[in-house]
Amino acid sequence: MNTILIKLFATALTLSQVTTRPDAVKTQFDPAADGPQVVQILRDGCAHMRKAFDIEDINLDELISTAMEDPSAVAGAGAPKLLHGLDLAELNTSYRQFCKGENPANSPFDAAEVIAFYNKAVTDLPSAEALKDPKLPGASLILDGAGKPYSETFEANGRRLVVPIGDVPLLVRQAFIAAEDKRFESHHGIDERGVIRAFIGNLASPGRPQGGSTITQQVVKNLSVGDDVTYERKIREMIVAARLERILTKPQILGLYLNGIYLGRGAYGIEMAARSYFGKSVGQLTLPEAALLAGMPKGPNFYSPDKYPDRARERRAYVLSRLKDEGTITEEQMAQAVKADLGLKPIETARRDSGFYMVDHLAREARTFGGIDSLTSASYTVRSTVNAGLQRAVESALQDGLAQYERSTGRQSFTGPEFNLADSVRRLAAAAPAPEASPQAAPTVTGAQAKPTDLKTTDIRAPKRKAGQAADASAPPRPAGPKPAWLRALESARPVLYDVHWPLAVVLEAGRGAVKVGLADGRIASLDPGVARGKLQPYDVVRVKLREGKGAPRAEIRVRPGVQGAALVLENRTGRILAMAGGFSYPVSQLNRVTQSVRQPGSTLKPLTYLAALNAGLQPNTLVMDSAITLPPIGGIGDSWSPKNYDGGGAGATTLRRGLEFSKNLVTARLLQGGVAEKAPASLQRVCDIALEAQIYAECERYYPFVLGAQPVRMLDLAGFYAAVANEGARPTPYALESVERDGKALYAHAAREPVRIGSADRVAFYQLKTMLQGVTSHGTAAALARNAAYIAGKTGTSENENDAWFAGFTNEITIVVWVGYDNADGTRRTLGRGQTGGHVSVPIAGAILQAAWANGVPRTPLSPPSPEARRNLIDLPIDARSGERVAGGGFMEHFRTQGDGRMADTQFRLVPRETLYAMRPDAGDGDAGLGGSEQGADAAGDVWGNRAPESDLLDPFGERRAPQPRSRRAQGDLDGYQPWPGQTSRSPFGEDEWPRPRRRDPDYLFGDDPRY
Repeated sequence: MNTILIKLFATALTLSQVTTRPDAVKTQFDPAADGPQVVQILRDGCAHMRKAFDIEDINLDELISTAMEDPSAVAGAGAPKLLHGLDLAELNTSYRQFCKGENPANSPFDAAEVIAFYNKAVTDLPSAEALKDPKLPGASLILDGAGKPYSETFEANGRRLVVPIGDVPLLVRQAFIAAEDKRFESHHGIDERGVIRAFIGNLASPGRPQGGSTITQQVVKNLSVGDDVTYERKIREMIVAARLERILTKPQILGLYLNGIYLGRGAYGIEMAARSYFGKSVGQLTLPEAALLAGMPKGPNFYSPDKYPDRARERRAYVLSRLKDEGTITEEQMAQAVKADLGLKPIETARRDSGFYMVDHLAREARTFGGIDSLTSASYTVRSTVNAGLQRAVESALQDGLAQYERSTGRQSFTGPEFNLADSVRRLAAAAPAPEASPQAAPTVTGAQAKPTDLKTTDIRAPKRKAGQAADASAPPRPAGPKPAWLRALESARPVLYDVHWPLAVVLEAGRGAVKVGLADGRIASLDPGVARGKLQPYDVVRVKLREGKGAPRAEIRVRPGVQGAALVLENRTGRILAMAGGFSYPVSQLNRVTQSVRQPGSTLKPLTYLAALNAGLQPNTLVMDSAITLPPIGGIGDSWSPKNYDGGGAGATTLRRGLEFSKNLVTARLLQGGVAEKAPASLQRVCDIALEAQIYAECERYYPFVLGAQPVRMLDLAGFYAAVANEGARPTPYALESVERDGKALYAHAAREPVRIGSADRVAFYQLKTMLQGVTSHGTAAALARNAAYIAGKTGTSENENDAWFAGFTNEITIVVWVGYDNADGTRRTLGRGQTGGHVSVPIAGAILQAAWANGVPRTPLSPPSPEARRNLIDLPIDARSGERVAGGGFMEHFRTQGDGRMADTQFRLVPRETLYAMRPDAGDGDAGLGGSEQGADAAGDVWGNRAPESDLLDPFGERRAPQPRSRRAQGDLDGYQPWPGQTSRSPFGEDEWPRPRRRDPDYLFGDDPRY
């Protein structure tokens, strides 16, 4: 039997069943036994169809006879293609057999073959029940912390906003019914007359084929069986459509249709289309707007008002005429609507260029806390905590900081342009220049531009900027006149690194001399090609940094760094995540290094040990030996531990404060031996207890290097601890998702909760730690922040071999954490390089973020004094900043824990007895020189505070100390770099005339035999 005839008869068998016995449609027949039944069904179906033919006033007998004698008379020049493989003699015989009641001897019909094809086509038939409450993929609207639209997220082919059918005006519904399915209200899923008209029309007119599908069938095609152009799909579609009509009402079916169809401009559903084309909701559409959209389903591209406005007007006129014929509108209304302008709003070609990591995190929180499968499974309204301006600034600061690190270390390399526009420029230059407002087809861009697989479900847009446009809103206007081809090509291109905030530039001249580039605002700039010198080709597109000045702008090339980083801004009191950058660029890597990875925190974990020591009663002026120490193995198992300072030496006796400010590994280790508890294992356990209660870790690895940051940590958890220090021990729970709504109904709302107090340490210990961390930013390892030390405290950190560089700090309002390092995904740990510490690499990034926070609504307030609860147990007394000794006045104001009687608890010599210090002094042989002697005398002889290295050190004979350095006039009298606390006269400890001194290096988590340790 002819293959086409088999498919036609199988389709006819389906049509016959759904029209004559819709309640008893069989989806499986026995090829051996059910032949007669199939013949009868086909005959019943033909009889039913002839009635429809009669209604349509078509003489089918005459049409078939004509086709047999002269096929071209039926289908004209298209006949050979339309009737290819179809034997009209066999068709005529079959027609007589099933529609005329004859039993021809030469019948080509083979019931077994038809049944076999039909049975296979309906195998695993989708259930119509699944469409009763379908989960239509939708575009969720994400609002920022101020309640303003921030972004959209949706699946590929799913940018829709679902709207209840009750919210769709009657006129809009009538327009779509008139255009697509005029008998929608009367048929039962299949319009026999429409099918016949389409079949006959396709034979008689070999132009654009007619579909003949009802709205119900289109719903099934779009949401259930797919849109394959096959007989099998058509068979499945008709059966499911007939069943759907029996379980849903007409309004429900129409609602599915209007929310499911594609209408161009990337919009699915009537609501998204109304917003995309006209900037309004469906409830506000006018008659001509409704008619324009109603004409789109037939061919969104063919009738696109952007590409083919004349076609769109013609199609709109057709819909209006159908509405007039149905009596829905008057002749006058139709005439006015036909003359109306299309009224389109400009196409939004730009895509949001920030917040991808944040949106991805919101989607995860929605699944975890809101019980939502996906933000793209329906149309949700998501309220977030993000500060839009700060989010973009944090990403920019991180990108600039990573690039600066590679430039300064000579690690920068140029691997090629982001893409090349040569083909697009040639094509556009050859064509007539398009008017300014006309949309341009996206050029073919060389190189890989496809988004990563993970990004197919996330699309973030912003209407204000076009691809490649510089971030500076005050950029000069484009020169007047026609746009050059390179500029039009750049505007239409989609950058590969679409969230990198360096402007795009097109190479226009690339010779041995100067390189000229075109900018997104139409200007021409001179480019310093840097590492790309001699490697650029015409129409390469690269990233640049602009230098504005008199005359033409200058640009410096920016290349994608190989190093990675992450940054987080957290609100201390609430835990709201204001900004999050999980990496250099989301297209490069979707791994969110803020929430999805752990790295060794290095010295940023040291405050845990100092907090435990302060809570155990030590004071910031307690003396600790910065000298070699070996701790025996815990429980006698394993090796002993002998840590080293970053510079390999020690400084003798130093105060607890200075040990943290200058991040001394040996001081931290010595606190385990009597500073926290009597024995080192017990001290380690107390530090672990604080870490667990602060939720930095789920479990603590009990080995000594833990206190120097050997156990990897998640950035988000580390930030929670630093926020707790800012809050005097109250730890917030970080979150980004405020609420999720669907159709105005709340599905999830974040429950406001007070920060949880960390009971392992009291408020006094936390406040003392806060002031010590402020010393880190004032004159310690984070002294690059000294000018803002009144507002921010924090700690730098560097892990083994400079694999990780950290800064974690806080103001009264926010906590900022920055990490820089290599992913080491291949198992090879790549170091940042000797000297590339947290203070050198991460602190500058944090400083830029701090400035951005103040520029984006975060208050700039000096760090708060102690709370009333802490103040009751604190007393402020002046001391010598180096020795920790009490002075009569003019010293550094330290904050001391009081005893029960209100007096200071003196622990200065608890760990280093006076006798030990006497023995260490070169002039202490006769016992006459004491610690109470004059500072001048101590300096002259060389003291134990590290000003001058004695020739021998009983506890650290191999220690290295720097020689005394000359002090500038400005530095003299500045309390050795210590600033007075709030309420005293405050001035910066460093200035332009600062004395030469070795660069401060953030200590490592270091132990072992490597001399670099």
